[in-house]
Amino acid sequence: MGSLGNNLYGAAGSSVEAVIRPSHCDAISQQIRTFIQMRTNLKVVDNSGAKRVMCIAAKRGKYGARLGDTIIGSVKEAQPRGKVKKGDVVYGVVVRAAMKKGRSDGSEVQFDDNAIVLVNNKGELIGTRVFGPVPHELRKKKHLKILALAEHIV
Repeated sequence: MGSLGNNLYGAAGSSVEAVIRPSHCDAISQQIRTFIQMRTNLKVVDNSGAKRVMCIAAKRGKYGARLGDTIIGSVKEAQPRGKVKKGDVVYGVVVRAAMKKGRSDGSEVQFDDNAIVLVNNKGELIGTRVFGPVPHELRKKKHLKILALAEHIV
């Protein structure tokens, strides 16, 4: 009876091995880029004092936030003497997203990371500088101050 059980497990084990699985490199190269949703970690690209923020809620859309949308987040990492502290709940505008965004001329814009600029509940910037490239789609969303302070507009 014990040998019968071993044969059943052996047969099941051999059929599982026959299943073709993608290699580790293929899985990484085909990473799915989606909306910025709850529990997404974002890089902060201004001098407000925060380094990393986790999204709590997207203010618009049922799937999540895209470029130019406002989110609510919790500060996870912060600099010692900044304007915001670890654990603070803050508002932020998405300035870079890993998800592709189509433009009216047929081109697409996509960034390597997800990044935000912190704002208060009225939409005014907390920091005084914005680092890295930002897309010109923020002009349509009425975030002109972010574009004025940005190093590079894509």
